[in-house]
Amino acid sequence: MKNNKIDIDRIDLDKMKEKTTEQPGLLPYAHQSGSAIIKPEDKGKITGRAVAAMHSQTDMQMSQIYQQMSLLAEQAKMIQKRVEVSERIYQSSMSFEPLINHRYFLYEKEDGTDFLSMVGPEEWGRAKKFIFIAEIKLLADHTWEILREGAQEADASKD
Repeated sequence: MKNNKIDIDRIDLDKMKEKTTEQPGLLPYAHQSGSAIIKPEDKGKITGRAVAAMHSQTDMQMSQIYQQMSLLAEQAKMIQKRVEVSERIYQSSMSFEPLINHRYFLYEKEDGTDFLSMVGPEEWGRAKKFIFIAEIKLLADHTWEILREGAQEADASKD
């Protein structure tokens, strides 16, 4: 067996002191051979994941905004249709004053003029000589809501 004595004179204590610390948890590297491996993070991976997450989140938000815009566009079309029907009704002949939240019926005569009635298309019998356009209700803003469209109007809207 060899003599494995440590020569204290050859040990540089100042250099050994540089390799030790009183607070090993603050070192940016493992301070013992059994310590967990500490690797610097790949900043490209971190940035890539952050950018991917950001795109995912903003895409989701843009989709929500698009859905909201579609809903608003559909509501605007409905309002425009109410205005068009309201103008047609106010140009038609009325023999009574319509009341808010009451149902009425719009018809077109053979000569192409419109008239407003309180009588529904099912109540006329066989003698009617006009076309049922729509069942409508007067709203508080004096526009008309279409509750039901006549067959001819519904067919025209499909084209």
